[in-house]
Amino acid sequence: MRSRWLGVVSAFVFACANLAAQYRVALPGYHYQFPRDYFNHPDFQTEWWYYTGNLKSTDGHRLGFELTFFRQGVDRDQSKSGPWDLRDLYFAHLALSDLDGQRFFHAERTNRAGPGIAGASESDRAIWNGNWRASWHGDEQTLEAMTDEIQIHLALQTQKPPVVHGENGVSPKAEGLGHASQYISLTRLLTTGKLVLQGKTLSVNGSSWLDHEFFTHQLTSEQVGWDWLSAQLEDDTELMLFIIRRKDGSIDPYSSGTFIDANGHSLHLRKNDFILQPQAETWKSTATYATYPIRWQATVPKLGLQLEVTTALKSQEIVGKSSLVPVYWEGAIRVAGMKGSSTIGGVGYLEMTGYDHPIDALR
Repeated sequence: MRSRWLGVVSAFVFACANLAAQYRVALPGYHYQFPRDYFNHPDFQTEWWYYTGNLKSTDGHRLGFELTFFRQGVDRDQSKSGPWDLRDLYFAHLALSDLDGQRFFHAERTNRAGPGIAGASESDRAIWNGNWRASWHGDEQTLEAMTDEIQIHLALQTQKPPVVHGENGVSPKAEGLGHASQYISLTRLLTTGKLVLQGKTLSVNGSSWLDHEFFTHQLTSEQVGWDWLSAQLEDDTELMLFIIRRKDGSIDPYSSGTFIDANGHSLHLRKNDFILQPQAETWKSTATYATYPIRWQATVPKLGLQLEVTTALKSQEIVGKSSLVPVYWEGAIRVAGMKGSSTIGGVGYLEMTGYDHPIDALR
């Protein structure tokens, strides 16, 4: 029943060609305010919060986790005020990568806001969908989410100030004013807590990363998908890179990245400042038949960085039921290589979209 209802809503959204015109677009000069901008921005049509992290149990077992919340605006009629009026759809994905056990678990949920069922609120200091929740307590956040097979109960301690990606407060994704996002990250979150994996409780620690974007338009019809990489390196620096793929096989000039030094200072990277290149090793999904490159090389010449990106678990694809959230491969990775004349390693996450079919939902 829920999937049929969601299909009707999706058809409604795409049938309303003027819907996006009701929303604000991401523009240069946005003035960020924290903690306000960690929470909801209903003037923008699309918004998401991505938590990803690499953890180890006390016995050394390696795991990755993802908890993501999505908000999609479907109606900006200000006269609607009832708790069940449909103005936004809320999606959430939960995934656990058992890297040593070679198992991948994921689940999703979809809700309207309703009377407190799902939402994001500065006053409540929380983002939630049912009993999946990210709560803020000063510089600490807690994550709670559960299914029949997996649970996460984590505390995340902020180690660095927020990073604003792009230039002049905006992260452009395509030619034309407004084809962009307001994009912020917390790139080093000290993480402790417990995971429950098929009834077994594991005490864990490690590091996490939060990406938060809000926008109304991003991609154009010539752009088919993107590849995104986050890396937390052993010298307490971080790297984010993304490339946008075009129909003709080229890399879009609006691809970019950010390097964050040990003190939290960020350096914007334009397309010509780095290379993010897939290698020959691939994995083919039995669910979507998409073929994903699962080994990459990342090079940033001006920083002396040369990194090999690998994963211990090939099958980390997430296939949602809604056409508003694209199919994507999102998984825990390891990086190893050179920084100048020294060897360096680290952990991170890799996201790949548009490999099953071109992205339609975010144009």
